[in-house]
Amino acid sequence: MVSFLLYKQSVTRRSEHPHITSFQTRTLDTTGGPCYHRAMKNSYLVVPFGDAAGIGVEIILKALQRVKEPVVVVGDRDLIEKTAQDVGLPFPFESVVTSSGQLRAAQREGRAPILYHLDLIDLSTFAYGAIQAQCGRGAFESVRTAVDLIEEGLASAVVTPPLHKEALKAAGIEEIGYTEILASLSDSPKPTTMFDTHKLKIFFHSRHLSLIDACRAVTKESLLQTIVTSDEITGKHPSFFDTTLPLAVAGLNPHNGDGGLFGQEELLEVIPAIRAAQKQGIRVVGPIGADSVFHQAKTGSYRAVVSLYHDQGHIAAKTYDFDNTISITWGLPFFRSSVDHGTAFDIAGKGKANEQGMVRALEAAAFFVGGTT
Repeated sequence: MVSFLLYKQSVTRRSEHPHITSFQTRTLDTTGGPCYHRAMKNSYLVVPFGDAAGIGVEIILKALQRVKEPVVVVGDRDLIEKTAQDVGLPFPFESVVTSSGQLRAAQREGRAPILYHLDLIDLSTFAYGAIQAQCGRGAFESVRTAVDLIEEGLASAVVTPPLHKEALKAAGIEEIGYTEILASLSDSPKPTTMFDTHKLKIFFHSRHLSLIDACRAVTKESLLQTIVTSDEITGKHPSFFDTTLPLAVAGLNPHNGDGGLFGQEELLEVIPAIRAAQKQGIRVVGPIGADSVFHQAKTGSYRAVVSLYHDQGHIAAKTYDFDNTISITWGLPFFRSSVDHGTAFDIAGKGKANEQGMVRALEAAAFFVGGTT
């Protein structure tokens, strides 16, 4: 088992986890990745149960019927049993444990899937489809426990279902989402979000900012760093990115501002950042109009696109294939993949949720740790 000191030290190194493109190959190159991972032997994936009031538990239960990889789900047994009954699914767990020692014993016996039970939800006040502080707290505690299990060597990767940001706020959680929570728990200063939708790969310059703040965040210095980081990640993994192709930076304004006719950001910030990256030897082009660049990347013109704000890239990926888009977080000392959708309160507890994104996120993590899915 790797020590927590080693775990914390490893986060200061640039993440070098491979990106999974097709899940049809075993040639994953983790050479040079964090020593934390190289010491890891456990092939179990750990899945926090997300916001209990949403579709997270349902898609986990459905995905467990489709994947072969050993999984540990962290969550509340009573809530999971209730959800299974409400949506007409079996309770699939071979073991239910409440401590690391019990989990280790169950793993030694080859049990899977395993439920790591935490007493998180009061069913007498619980309701599907509603923002509840207890659900926000439960989502946070389950992901915190998931990180603890990785630190203890009881899992190799985190795969996350959706949570609800307003529920986190209601629970008094400072962090606004999984990326921020995981970064805080692992002392990772600069996590990088990337979407994968078949051939389309999208890095995000910013994540959860208002639109006006996201526009203000597009500065030469910060965008240059995003381009450099994206280039480093893609360059380390030529098996998963076509490194013969350039990166592309999306424009911020319509038509890239048409030479400043409506918006100066391209002239003052975006183009200078791209030129500075080119002077460093980075193959990057742009700005390319956001109405075209994602289609061009999908059809093979670019190795990845740098999206300048949240919805710019999310709309492109989810319109292309909502169910098969997944998120991968780079810059953590462990692999993390996730569904790209929200809690879908409107259909929670009704058995209507599509689990394909959860399946694909599990498959990505399984291939990363050398699993069997």
